[in-house]
Amino acid sequence: MKVILLQDVEGLGKKYEIKEVKNGHARNFLFPKKIARAATKQALKWLGDQKLVIEKEAEEDLKKVQALASGLDGLELNIVVKVGDEGQLFESINSQKIVEKLKEMGFEVKKSQVKLENPIKETGEFPINIKLDHNLEAEIKVIITAGPEATSKDDLAEE
Repeated sequence: MKVILLQDVEGLGKKYEIKEVKNGHARNFLFPKKIARAATKQALKWLGDQKLVIEKEAEEDLKKVQALASGLDGLELNIVVKVGDEGQLFESINSQKIVEKLKEMGFEVKKSQVKLENPIKETGEFPINIKLDHNLEAEIKVIITAGPEATSKDDLAEE
């Protein structure tokens, strides 16, 4: 019996694939759990419609991610921090702080997308890669500078 999978099934196939399965497996397992449906003419038409919707959504998502990547690429992110007498930072700059600063600037990036091997613990310029969906990447430059009393977010935004 041919069935259309409605979700990924381990050992059988992925969502929206058409698979040949035994009648008993379909009737007793796949259909009752709403994991699959019979591959009738009507169901195949529905499948074609679903694939069109998914393609359109993926295309729109790709455009959004491309716009985000082009906006981020080459961006310089200035972060002012309090520094000790010997030039050491009182706080390390981690991916969460970078995400917060990007959010202030209007960029929605997840912490997991910021590829920072170790927190930044000194002043200077640091190239940071951001891996976005659809295998797109952007590189920003994080510039850490010493400030007299950079304690509030307002102070950070003004620099």
